[in-house]
Amino acid sequence: MKFTECNLKGILIIEPNLYKDKRGFFLEIFQQDRYQALGIKDIFLQDNHSRSMRNVIRGFHFTKNTKQSQILTVVRGRIFDVIVDIREGSSTFGQWFGIELSDDATRQIYMPHGFAHGFCVLSDYADLHYKVSAKYDTSCEGGFRWDDPNIAVDWPICNPIVSDRDSEHPYFNEIFNL
Repeated sequence: MKFTECNLKGILIIEPNLYKDKRGFFLEIFQQDRYQALGIKDIFLQDNHSRSMRNVIRGFHFTKNTKQSQILTVVRGRIFDVIVDIREGSSTFGQWFGIELSDDATRQIYMPHGFAHGFCVLSDYADLHYKVSAKYDTSCEGGFRWDDPNIAVDWPICNPIVSDRDSEHPYFNEIFNL
């Protein structure tokens, strides 16, 4: 298993071992001891699965009043995944990191608490698996607009499909002091 840190301290790109042959492949999506050896000490309590269609943008979402870390794996399809640092006082506060993830390349993203997450779908559809360290609680949901000019994500799609909820989120600077 390999891992790489990105420009946002705390975010890890994980490449689990993939065993392929003419029959298909085998992949361990999570093995607690191995992930703890990487420094991921979270106890994961819930697994979530989402499906989105081509050109869908979801985000930006984060948790408030509770700390939630995530490990994201694309099970089917291809996405452009984006993480924004929302840790006030961080040297990378308000900056974003983007990476393409797909079922062809077995990369995962680990996001500790303190980051917002969004993605757009580049394939016909994409299935995502989230391993999370806190149970889902609607009262802890937070979000800001996917098209916030202060964050200025260079999304690789035109004419995105965005939920009403995500379109109605406030701008970043209405929540945080940028």
